[in-house]
Amino acid sequence: MQIGVMLPQLETGPDPKTVHDFAKVADELGYAFITVGEHILGTRVPEGWTGPTSTGVHHEQFVALAYIAGLTKQIGLMTGIQVLPMRQTALVAKQAAALDVFSGGRLRLGVGVGWNPTEYEALGMEFHDRGQRIEEQIAVLRALWTERMVNFEGKWHTIKGAGLDPMPVQRPIPIWLSAGSVPNPMPSDRTLGRVGRIGDGWLPLSIEALRDRKPRLEQFAREAGRDPSEIGIEGRVDLLLGPPDSWAEQTKAWRDLGATHVSVNTMGAGFSGDNQKHIQAIRQFKEVVGL
Repeated sequence: MQIGVMLPQLETGPDPKTVHDFAKVADELGYAFITVGEHILGTRVPEGWTGPTSTGVHHEQFVALAYIAGLTKQIGLMTGIQVLPMRQTALVAKQAAALDVFSGGRLRLGVGVGWNPTEYEALGMEFHDRGQRIEEQIAVLRALWTERMVNFEGKWHTIKGAGLDPMPVQRPIPIWLSAGSVPNPMPSDRTLGRVGRIGDGWLPLSIEALRDRKPRLEQFAREAGRDPSEIGIEGRVDLLLGPPDSWAEQTKAWRDLGATHVSVNTMGAGFSGDNQKHIQAIRQFKEVVGL
């Protein structure tokens, strides 16, 4: 199982030095990947929303990951997650391909549909068809990453004899999907079916969601003619959920349920925005759990 870390940008602020120091240490410690979260805009929270807000520091993902790629030698790069339907698909394909080239093939693209209509509106994108649109977007991305000249005619995309240059190192770049929301981590059949049909991996939001819904994911994969074992699963160990002697137990619980990856989240664990405390936490996690 690969173990990575989440960039604690919400608590360490906009200073590039915090990104520099955290990413360098994570790479030197041997963590497998580093995940950068996304909100393009900080916005008001929709009425009735009970999940996380979109306020606080969020570095632009591709820019932050490109910076990290230049600082590090081997750590994988992960968008966790990118709200794909808010973005222009061909531009995402170009940006992701460029990052994959400059990093030597280290990118994994985690995507989802998001939750905030205000952010969609500000970016000129439709909120209500985002689930259908992301499926077409993924098809377009994979075509652009694997074919020199693409001809694609869909409901939302038309490409007539066009392609990327340079193409990515990975052809295609792996695409992992989030399914479920913070208020309701249990994914619907519709969103989980999408993972089973077209996802390279699933990003469940709780261990309970994985335990309860993994059989259904495997069913969807088999119905699509896929081997369920080829779909990766990434869990998350939140350090706020327990003291150091519980970290190995949390990690083992994910592994026992078939997780192929786990990310370590130091945010919310009482480090008061102190970057050095976040760094010390990932050092301690390595000592407790190993990599």
